[in-house]
Parts: sequence; C-alpha cells; structure tokens
Amino acid sequence: MRTVRPENGSPAPDLAELLRSEVLVLDGATGTELDARGVDTRHTLWSALALVEAPGAVAAVHADYLEAGAQVITTNSYQASVPAFVRAGLGEAAALRALEASAQLALDAAAGAPRTSGPVLVAGALGPYGACLADGSEYTGAYQVDAPDFELVHRPRIEVLAAQGLRLFALETMPRLDEARLVVEMLTELVPDAQCWVSFQVRPDGRHLADGSALAAAAAWAQDNGAVSAVGLNCVAPQVVTRALPVLSAATSKPLVAYPNSGDVYDPVTKTWRTVEGAERFTASAQGWIDAGVRLLGGCCRTSPADTAVLAGIVAASR
Repeated sequence: MRTVRPENGSPAPDLAELLRSEVLVLDGATGTELDARGVDTRHTLWSALALVEAPGAVAAVHADYLEAGAQVITTNSYQASVPAFVRAGLGEAAALRALEASAQLALDAAAGAPRTSGPVLVAGALGPYGACLADGSEYTGAYQVDAPDFELVHRPRIEVLAAQGLRLFALETMPRLDEARLVVEMLTELVPDAQCWVSFQVRPDGRHLADGSALAAAAAWAQDNGAVSAVGLNCVAPQVVTRALPVLSAATSKPLVAYPNSGDVYDPVTKTWRTVEGAERFTASAQGWIDAGVRLLGGCCRTSPADTAVLAGIVAASR
C-alpha cells in the first residue's frame, strides 16, 4: 500500500513536545457556528455539505476561533467521506474535492492567524465510521468494523488530508477501541511521520466507551502507541469529563484531551435548547480539568468562539 507524500507540507509540529510544556486551546463546534451563519446542516452530510455549498462560511468559522484564541483548529472533515457523499448523490469526485477543501480552508486560516501566542496547529479531523452512517451510531458503537465500506470511509480521507500537507490528525468521538486501533494503524501505514490524538465517546459513568468497553483499556492502549500524542474524550456532557479524567490518568501518563459539549439542555417536549451560563457551562470546570492533567482543551457541540475566548483566558492565567 502506498505511503502518502505531502504536496505542500512542512515538518509536522511536535504536539507531544508542546503538550509537555503547556496547555493548548482547541477550537469548538463547527456545525453550531455554521447554523449561526445561516448554513443549513439538516442533511446526512451535516457540516460537511458546507465544504461544497458554503466554503466561505467554513473559513469564517476557522478565523473566528483563531481570533478567539484557539491554538489548534481541526478540519471540517469529521463527517466527510467518499461513501457518505456518494450516498447523498454528490459522487466520489465531489467527496475528494471537499476533503481537499477542508484541509486548505483550515491551512489558509492558520496561515493568516495572528502569531501573538505561538504557532497554530491544524489537525485533520477523522470522525468514526458511525458518523458516515448518519444514524447516531457514533454515540453507541453499534456497527461492525469489518463492514464492506469501512476502509472506504477512513483510507481516502487520510490520503487526501495528508496529500495537502497535514501530519497531525484528530480521531474524534471514537465509540470503539477496535476502530481507534485500526484507524491509527492505517494512519501510520499511510503517513509514517503522522501524529494524532484520540478522543473517545464515553458513557455517562465516565468509565466505559460508548460500546461498553473499558475506558481504562483504551487509555492503556494509547500509552503504548507511539503515534498517539494525547488521549481523552469529546462530545460528552461536562460532568462526564470530570468522572473520566481520573480513569484516564490512572492508566496513562500521556497528556489528556477534553472537549465536551457546552452543557446546554435539550427539552424533548418543546424541541428547543436552553442555553446555560455560569457554573452550568462547561467553561466553569476548565481549571479543574487542567489541574487533572488536561493539556489539550476545547469545546464540542453547541460551543462557540466566545467559549474559546473564555478558555484562552483561563489557560493564559494558569501559565
């Protein structure tokens, strides 16, 4: 199998080295921000459709997070894959162009960001197979990693992002350890100098992945994998982070990553969200998470650049 060579890449930033000496601020929600800009994400492709229909809005989201103080931004490729685009009727060529655009939009935003707080890192977002299915199974892990199109979700995405020069990758919302293992193996096969972080989807108890396997086992695997620079969780309620961090830190000495949802509360009767503030919002717990070993800190669903600015202020004050 071929190894990807960058078209316009430069040496990968050493994420592990950076995280040994400082806390880095990660960006926040993309879909939420696209919605706020009037981009329709009510589609099986979710935010990935904006790569085709509203690339300017994607660029603006990246720029706003950087302006707010994010030091690490992720490409808008979480739900972008060849099978997903084909099922949506847009075709393989559109999928490959969208993946290229996801990298270039983020790289261009990083190149234009102010350099007042050190280098800006760009990570290629690799969502789980369940995200491609668009049926919510990334929150349960209720699928098989030997599915016929499993490799077609992950392999072309890695190849395209790496060909644009990316050497840092984010395995996000992973509900299964076996999938994380396979994706990291694929990543190191295709991009031998790649670095990544792995963030898992975790049950409310903070001790198990979404599929029921032990979070401690996932952390122990990350401890022994040289390609994994940090390990943690994302797209969970803030209180789940607090429960999970002791489990992680007991099983690994690697830097921890956490980017939970905002804490906003959904009312299934009225089908509306209640936006929380103050002590209920995820940012209120950020200092405690830093004290517990989190070195890569950001937000996931329903978070915003305003939240990123709060996190950046907390991190700056803790230095």
